[in-house]
Amino acid sequence: MTTPPSPSSRRPDRPARPGHHALPARPARPDLPARPDLPARPALSDRPRRRGRTAAASTATAALAALALLAACSGPPKGGANGVEARLSATTPPARAEIDSFTWALYAEPPTLDYTVAFDYPQNTVLSNVCESLMRWTPQLTVEPGLARKASSPDPRTWVYDLRPGVRFHDGRTMTADDVVFSLGRQTDPKNAAAWAQVFQNVASVRATGPLQVTVRLKRPDSQFPQYMATAAGVVASREGVEAAGKDYGTTGGLACTGPFELGAWQKGQSIELERFAGYWGTEAKAKKAVFRVLTDPSARTNAMLSGEIDGGYLIPTESYARLKSAGIGTLYFGEGLSTVNVNITNMKGPLGDVRVRRALSLALDRSGFVKAGLGGAGTVTSSLTTRAAWAAAPESALKTAFDRLPSTTPDIEKAKALIKEAGATGKTLTMVTSPIGQDVSLLATAVQAAGTRIGLDIRLKTVSPNAFTALFTDPEAREGVDLFPLTLYNSITDPLDLLTNFKTGAYLNYAGHSDRKYDELVDRAAAAYEPGERLAIEAELNRIAAERLLWIPVAEWPTSVFLNKRITGAPTTISYMYQPWAASVGAAR
Repeated sequence: MTTPPSPSSRRPDRPARPGHHALPARPARPDLPARPDLPARPALSDRPRRRGRTAAASTATAALAALALLAACSGPPKGGANGVEARLSATTPPARAEIDSFTWALYAEPPTLDYTVAFDYPQNTVLSNVCESLMRWTPQLTVEPGLARKASSPDPRTWVYDLRPGVRFHDGRTMTADDVVFSLGRQTDPKNAAAWAQVFQNVASVRATGPLQVTVRLKRPDSQFPQYMATAAGVVASREGVEAAGKDYGTTGGLACTGPFELGAWQKGQSIELERFAGYWGTEAKAKKAVFRVLTDPSARTNAMLSGEIDGGYLIPTESYARLKSAGIGTLYFGEGLSTVNVNITNMKGPLGDVRVRRALSLALDRSGFVKAGLGGAGTVTSSLTTRAAWAAAPESALKTAFDRLPSTTPDIEKAKALIKEAGATGKTLTMVTSPIGQDVSLLATAVQAAGTRIGLDIRLKTVSPNAFTALFTDPEAREGVDLFPLTLYNSITDPLDLLTNFKTGAYLNYAGHSDRKYDELVDRAAAAYEPGERLAIEAELNRIAAERLLWIPVAEWPTSVFLNKRITGAPTTISYMYQPWAASVGAAR
């Protein structure tokens, strides 16, 4: 990632998705730009019909439905003189025919494809086509049934998942409730260092209550848990297959999952091949094979696309937007990313422990210049850690609290210098990581260094390889001696709490160790609130606190990018590709 979602380069403690009732249309918001280029939101299909529902259970269902609505309230970023116009769409034209294979670019090699640690872009881009979850995100960022044909909630602390019959794993076995119990259990096993463990913090038990039924009992109501069952947190793999692989699971051999592709040849450092799974329960993939090429150099990735060696890719280097758009060999698309570009604060024991230093650095940062140069003009400056799109279901009062009192994005060097002097931080040294993944990372690091220089800080850049950069998100040793690094974080669910929970005491992405009892209590209250209005009001206060304290320094909102040459089409453009088998839709364009 340039994150990372989350895993938001996703961005890990999250990282949703059940029914027969059409959802009511959301009224237009006059204060937010319309998005006529996005298709209408489909209703959640197969929504469970419940008998004897309590009022609380009904509220939980309504909340889940509301959260699954497409987050369409942020307008498409407009490119400046040095950028491109980024009109947002949900997907690309459907494929017209099957193809033998297509080749896709990855900026780094996944260290493992074990779903319990699938938190960054490279891992999830591949894994989402091999391993499936109980629920599934759609290209429109709604939720639909996945391996569970139905999800129901008889009371606020119970979720029941009725499984699809006859689903086969890649190892030939048939999925049962026991496989689900085992797979979810691996997420909380300390031996797995699971990136998604926090998703299960409120889970009291996961039990098989029938051959094809699993019941999750919660310690307390948790509005976020059912949503995360559409992410890698809800992946189901064959118990026998995983146990047979032992410590090698995710790095050699198969993954024993259920997706439209199964893991083929993995040439370490070079490529990963996926082969179409003939026994897939759903719609068969249009390509017989998908080949993922690891190209860590952004220029090499772009040149491979321009030459036709690579058919496409996500996370297009921003410096290549204009070239790819004008080359005439394919199409550059943009979609909703639920993503913000931030400066992650990893160490508050040094100068950054003083909020005045963090505020000064934020005040000195040239966000507009970074968007033009670092994001190719395809972005919008922000001082919010959450995107506007994540607040699609919010009432006006919540939006006012969340956004009206945010810090200014206009640079103020004199005020920043005064804050540094007041904090006694003049001349202090900070270390920021950068990487040649793409100019969105390298130029943000440079912009932060320049901002520090202008106000009296000595910010030193530490350049690491793309693989070492992705290790920052899962390996504490990789963050030793580091004060900040660029972080593009995507929401793994359509709820602001997905990001805001990262600053709770002990949260996976809370690398700097922020701890505040009031903040923690607000996170718990929001998580327990199934009613959207109540929850979003609490989240608005969390958004304000996080922004004021600059627990990370927000820089810009950034859409998802994807390039397809003229040979192929069918890939979704939104961040949904992290958690749905997007490659199965890719086929011949003509």
